[in-house]
Amino acid sequence: MPLFKRKQKGPPAGDTGQEALYLKSLSDRQVPVAVKLRDGEVVHGWIEYFDDMMVRLTREGKPNLFIYKTQIRTITEGSGSASRRSPQRETL
Repeated sequence: MPLFKRKQKGPPAGDTGQEALYLKSLSDRQVPVAVKLRDGEVVHGWIEYFDDMMVRLTREGKPNLFIYKTQIRTITEGSGSASRRSPQRETL
């Protein structure tokens, strides 16, 4: 009889907390991103707000989008076609 029983590995944890930290970082820095949706469409802008269910993508010269996270395939930093708000345009 073996001394050690082999533990079966379960699936990885579903929520590591890293998603929220990453989205907060993108939002705080207003990093231009490309969001690829499940249907293949790609939209560009920066993440202004997010919660457990959706992200708000702010776009220059176009309507802002509220996108359900379940519809997002990937978010890629540094999209060339999204322009970030410049500090000169912000009012205090």
